Amino acid sequence: MSYFNLRVYGLLINDYEEVLLSDEREFGMDFTKFPGGGVELGEGLIEALKREFLEECNAEIEVLQHFYTTDFYEKSAFNESQVISIYYLVKSISPLQLNFKTNVFDFDADSAQSFRWEKIAQLDEHKLTFKTDQAVVRLLKSLNNA
Repeated sequence: MSYFNLRVYGLLINDYEEVLLSDEREFGMDFTKFPGGGVELGEGLIEALKREFLEECNAEIEVLQHFYTTDFYEKSAFNESQVISIYYLVKSISPLQLNFKTNVFDFDADSAQSFRWEKIAQLDEHKLTFKTDQAVVRLLKSLNNA
């Protein structure tokens, strides 16, 4: 049986044209993605994204506008579902209180998640793990160069 896996992510861009990335370790796999995650049953997209930012970043965000929705097939790396990801441009309501890292997968002892800023102009799509995130990087870079 196949099913859909609905996910929502936020593109948080700072004043230095850097985007926030999340490095994570789950199910024995290391991966880099944008902050966000799964939409729960009975939850709207915006509500889910705000919840995810509170859970992951301890930050309240404002959702600015839709940026991209998956327009190709992507199978989940973790199960048999088809992933549909929706991306929004977001801004934080107050400054983020995170321990930002500069190295990939630089986890604190008590965590399997770390955050870092990457300049959009220098961001390599292949440094993000999932195909949909890579498509978003290409789109971000094309708009950044326009």
